[in-house]
Amino acid sequence: MLSRLGVWFMRFLAFWPLSWLRALGAVLGTVLWLVVLQRRRVASVNLSLCLPELSDAERARLVRAHFRCFAQAWLDRSWLWHAPLPVVRQRLQVAGAVHELADAQPCVVFAPHFVGMDAGWAALLQNTARPWATIYTPQANAVLDAWVLQGRQRFAPVQVLRRENGVKPIVASLREGGALYLLPDMNFGPSESVFVPFFGVQAATVPSLPRFARLGRARVVPVISRLVSSGYEVQVLPAWVGYPSEDVIADTALMNQRLADWVRDMPEQYYWVHKRFKTRPPGEPSVY
Repeated sequence: MLSRLGVWFMRFLAFWPLSWLRALGAVLGTVLWLVVLQRRRVASVNLSLCLPELSDAERARLVRAHFRCFAQAWLDRSWLWHAPLPVVRQRLQVAGAVHELADAQPCVVFAPHFVGMDAGWAALLQNTARPWATIYTPQANAVLDAWVLQGRQRFAPVQVLRRENGVKPIVASLREGGALYLLPDMNFGPSESVFVPFFGVQAATVPSLPRFARLGRARVVPVISRLVSSGYEVQVLPAWVGYPSEDVIADTALMNQRLADWVRDMPEQYYWVHKRFKTRPPGEPSVY
């Protein structure tokens, strides 16, 4: 019952002015920052490892700003998934190398875990006419799972791929000329991961970006989504030249290196509450 009420509340929020919704998100983010102590500590540890040049006060301010952005982006799913389409389109500004997504050539979109990742997905579906696929991890709550799936399939027919089904459906989708929206920058455990630097710290990283690009004969196009006062700015970057190479570890390290540059540009919007460094190289203690 509580989950259903939450979904109906999000439907109600869809018709609020964006400024009101963002103000509510700022309040909610501050409350979460105050009460969710474990995730606050995770974010602080991540920032101390990745941005050690920050003072304690600067890091504390950045953690608090991240919680606000996180909550605002979560509430924004109300209008992304329930507001009239003209409202959604008005709030999503797409720029950059959109032509990279216009043809029927296989394409892996590298979409890092910035808070606007769902906004970027919605924007691309509405601004391209091609088959899309994404890898989906089911939610534990059945009502929430159905709501998220419906929202992410709102704007176009989408092939939803499950991680447990393996690589074959992903590769088949790409070789048929599809585009894959991929978010590979999380710690999925030691299985199939390689250790490469992220902000100079060894991080267990699944080499799915170069792997899928090679198997699917696809180019890699990064897409960065930024939360702004008017909605979201979705930047399509040029396809990476010469990627992937023959060296999957070097390719995965390059992914993390370029991601770090984008994170430095808007650190408050990266997903710091995730335990990115929970898997350590043999012999290293937990950082959390």
